[in-house]
Amino acid sequence: MIDIKTVTVSEKGQISIPTSIRALAGIEKGDTLLLIHEKDQILLKKAKRLHKETKDEFSHLLKHSEDVAKKLWGSKADDVWDTI
Repeated sequence: MIDIKTVTVSEKGQISIPTSIRALAGIEKGDTLLLIHEKDQILLKKAKRLHKETKDEFSHLLKHSEDVAKKLWGSKADDVWDTI
């Protein structure tokens, strides 16, 4: 669902996010939001969601890194260093 509202910027640069937009986005009192500026657009994103999305995006890289580390560090040839 798309909900379009207009807001007015105060002298201090503040805006109020309309109730319907907050409800649709799941924004609650105390939530931390990120403001992302690109060209002539400003994107608001909940910090918790961004953390989850970033974690999900890079999970395959983490798994690959763990596999490579196990291969490198799990080598019997390296056990010689344990005796020194």
